[in-house]
This record gives sequence, C-alpha cells and structure tokens, in this order.
Amino acid sequence: MKAILMLEDGKSFSGEALNVNGEGMGEVILNTTVVGYQEMMTDPANSGKILVLTYPLIGNYGIAPKFQESSKVWLSGLVIKEKSNIFSNWQAKGSFDDFVKENNLLTITEVDTRTLAVHLRQRGQMTGIISTESFDIKELLAKISAFRKKAQSSLLPQISVQKPTHFGKGRTKIAVLDLGITNSLIRQLERLGLSLSILPYNTPAKEILRLKPKGLIISSGPEEDIGLKEVTQNVRALINKLPILGISCGHQVLCRALGAKVIKMKLGHHGVNYPIHNPASYKGEITVQNHSYVVDVESLADVKHVTMTGFHLNDRTLEEIESKKLKILGIQYLAVSPGFNEVNNALIKFLKMLTKE
Repeated sequence: MKAILMLEDGKSFSGEALNVNGEGMGEVILNTTVVGYQEMMTDPANSGKILVLTYPLIGNYGIAPKFQESSKVWLSGLVIKEKSNIFSNWQAKGSFDDFVKENNLLTITEVDTRTLAVHLRQRGQMTGIISTESFDIKELLAKISAFRKKAQSSLLPQISVQKPTHFGKGRTKIAVLDLGITNSLIRQLERLGLSLSILPYNTPAKEILRLKPKGLIISSGPEEDIGLKEVTQNVRALINKLPILGISCGHQVLCRALGAKVIKMKLGHHGVNYPIHNPASYKGEITVQNHSYVVDVESLADVKHVTMTGFHLNDRTLEEIESKKLKILGIQYLAVSPGFNEVNNALIKFLKMLTKE
C-alpha cells in the first residue's frame, strides 16, 4: 500500500507501507547506526518519535528477544530505504516484517533516506506525519499544525515502572529513577554486583533517602517531557545527599537541578562513533549518543563545584560533567557496553564514587 512522509516545512517523501496502515505523527529524527534497529525501536527514549534509519538495508539479521531494550515498541513511526527479504542470524527468532506487524508499528519503506537525511541536516529536526490514509498536502500540513499546537501529555507514566522493582543480589544497593531505563543498562549494573531498586519517575526525595541507597542513577528517557519538571524538583533535594549519576536525559535533569539550562540542537546526535574528549587529559573516547537537546555551557559555568569534563569534538557541545564535592557525575552520551560482558567506563567510575562513601 502507498504511504507518504510529510514534514512540517512541506517537504514530502513517498514510499510503501509495511504491514501496518494508518497515521503517525512526531518529531522526525535520524539515526546513522548500521545495526541495532530492534534496540532503537524498543528504547523508551525514542517514545513518540518518527525514526529515520539512514543505513539502506534493514532487517537482514532478523529479530531476537534478547536484544529488546524494553517490553514494547515506543515509536510513532519508522522510515527506511529497503527492507531485507531474508534474515540470517543464529540468534534470530523472527523476521523484521513480523516484528513490525506484531507491534503495530507504522513503517514506510522505499523512501529516499539519503535525500531525507540531507534535508533534515540542512533544515533541522522537525515534526512529521506518516500516512496511508491521506495524500493531500494541505490536509497533512493541517494535521501537523494541530499536533504541534496540542498540549502534549507526559509519557513518563506509561514508560516508568508503576511500583518499586528490584534486580540483583549484590551487597551494594542503589536506586534508579526510571525515566526509561533499558535492559542493557540493567544487565551492566547487575554485572557490577549491584542490587537495584528501580523506582517510579516521580518518587519523592524523602522516599528515596528512606531506602538508604548508596547512590542514585537517573536513567535516560524522552527529552523535554513535561513530567521532567517534577523529576528535577525531586533530584534537586538529593544533591549532596548521596552520589548521583545522570545518563542522557537523566544528565539533563541533573544539570537542571543544579540550575543550568537545556537547549535544543538544530540536529541532535543519534548514532554511534561520536568522539568526545576531556580538556584536562588530551584523551578521547568514542561514544553512542541519542539526544536532541544539550546542556547550555554558559549557564552551567555559573554553577559552583562542577567541572565540565567532556566535550563533543565536532561541535563542542557538553557531554560530561563531574563534581567530587557534590558527588555527582553526568553523561550526555549513553552508557552502553563496549563489548560482550563488558561494562561502560562511566558506570565503573560511578561505582568507585560509591565505594568512597
């Protein structure tokens, strides 16, 4: 069935619907990763987004339950160039086609994603709509306009755990504010021998302290969700009370709690192989990133006892902060495992911060 992707600036791209019909709206973001489509589709941080995969062939290694980052697909829509007709992977349990259908994910294929990527890089991220029901430009633009004007409700009540959930049997207990924690992060934390209490996003500061955790992690999640205001207020009351690690969106919450501002980028960082460096060490690191917003450096410069320890090498955006006095660590990049059964250095660094308590 025919389908169309319409952007808010009037640019459109035609294609074919894959198994699912209907309409889906959201901010259109690019991801340049070669592999990991299942992880991206099930990452709560992408909730409500229309995801464009720039790698031209999708589905060639199928779908495996072990690669789920959460229990469901959170996207409003998916845009790809070409769907593989076969899949070959010893871990695969099903096809990309079946996964899309089972999760009712509106997907448009046969799209010129190269031209689409260039357009978004020139014009910036914007709202779009995928439709198999209407191809009238004025009607689609009107729907996008109405969507942008509509007051958006918080996604966090759907994404976050409804009640405290516990993982791991380690002796060191930490609390995790669940803004959209991924399964891969849970596995790394368990591998470090930690006992996890995963808490609803709006858990008050007093309740967190009552649990007597050795530290707190604020997970990644959807940026600029209106529910983050409440999270920021709760986190502000915890600063200097226990060690805190903020990851991606959690990093932005932490910086807001410190008094800094968060600003939107023209085109976010969504993909792998993003280089960052620490100005004090001349050392570089390659990271995985998934964010459309970034902490404003000037506003953070006025915050006492906080050091900016990581910058993006290409555009100089802030990627990491640290404060030994306040016992905080914030990373804008994702704390992904660097290899099989390995743990991200930022998590190891946070663990060392806990052991100094």
